[in-house]
Order: sequence, then structure tokens, then C-alpha cells
Amino acid sequence: MIEQMTFADHILQFNKKLSLKSLALPDGFRVINPYGGDQKEIVRNITTSFYQKYYNDTKPRRMILGSSPARRGSAVTGVPFEDAKHLQSETGIFIDKFYINQSSSGFLYDVIREYGGCEKFYTDFYMNFVCPLGLVRINSKGNEVNCNYYESKKLQEILAPFIISAIRSQIGFGIDTSICYCIGSGENYDFLSRINKEHHFFDTIIPLEHPRFITQYNAKHKDVYMEKYLNALSRE
Repeated sequence: MIEQMTFADHILQFNKKLSLKSLALPDGFRVINPYGGDQKEIVRNITTSFYQKYYNDTKPRRMILGSSPARRGSAVTGVPFEDAKHLQSETGIFIDKFYINQSSSGFLYDVIREYGGCEKFYTDFYMNFVCPLGLVRINSKGNEVNCNYYESKKLQEILAPFIISAIRSQIGFGIDTSICYCIGSGENYDFLSRINKEHHFFDTIIPLEHPRFITQYNAKHKDVYMEKYLNALSRE
């Protein structure tokens, strides 16, 4: 009898395949691949510990999709929307190189706490990105800065087949496709809605404002956005 793969097994297998992925991007852009980069051994330990802790079952989950991993956040830790400090406390793994705390993570931790805590939240939801690998571009000063897959039309066209394949693969983990939550109510939502209309991944996509937009520009109304997140996540 073949033992059924757990949700964690599926995620880690997906990440292993990502570690081998190469993408030919236009000049001035670069992929950050935490699963196959210089820190891949640390990333593998972190992700294995995290996913086996929260996803070691076969329960269906709804998907939450951001746009692209931040170059000094998820793009180096390998766990979407989790910063180094929280991962260290959750996994017990000392994360010497990954010291950046993201305001986006802070807002989402608050949402997770109000939802009922990590165990309940991760039992119900699986988070990743429309483009699951990090992207950077070279600015006019020659420095690498964060980049989203939709910032260049050419970049978007090149990445579209990879994105579509990645979403399809993740749905195979055991995703409840009745609702998908899209973090980023502008271009990320527009693109995801467009490909969903063609490929019918999800019955409904609910847009949610990006945590960075909330914390940087609408901090006074944080409670309003928290309530919006929690109402959406509790939707039947």
C-alpha cells in the first residue's frame, strides 16, 4: 500500500523542483531562488521544519497569493510572508543570515493571531505568491531593488507560463479552489483574475489590500483592514 503524501510533502517536493528552475529574464532583471541558492541547506532545514509542523496532514486548504517574494524576506527564507524572527521562534532554527523583519509580516501576524493562531490559520490556509520565485531589477544607480512580475510587460509575458504551471501544481496539493485570496488589490489581482478567467483555477478570487500599503499609508485605519481580512478569511 502506497502511503498518501501529506500537504507538507507536496510543498517540499514543489520547492525541490523550484530549486532546479532557471528563467531567462530580460536584461536588468534577476531571479532570487532561495531553494537553489547559496543558503539552500539552511532554507531546506527551515522549510522542512516549518511545513512538517503545520502541514503534516492531508486536509484541504484555501490558497492566499501575494505577487512576488521580497528580496530580503521570503525570497531568502523560503517560507512565504514569514520573516526571520518569527521563523526562528516557530522552528527553533537559528537564522543568522536572515535578520530582516518585514512590516507586511507584522500585519499578517496580527491577522493570524486574531484568526485563532498559527495552528488554526495554517490548517485552513496555504500562502504563496503568483510568481513563487523572487525577482530583482537593476535601478539607474546600479543597485538591485525589489521587483514584481507585472512591472514589465515583457517580464510578465516571459513569466506567464511558469506562473500558470506553478499555480496548477499547487492546486494539486489539495487546495480548496472555491475561493482564492489575492494579496494586492491592483495589478496582482488584475493579472490573477485574467489568467483565472482563461484557466478556471478558482471559483472566486477575493482581493485584499497589500499589508505594506496598509502599514505605510493607512496605519490609522489598520483595524478596518484587519476586519476586512478576517471577514474574508471566515467566508464560507
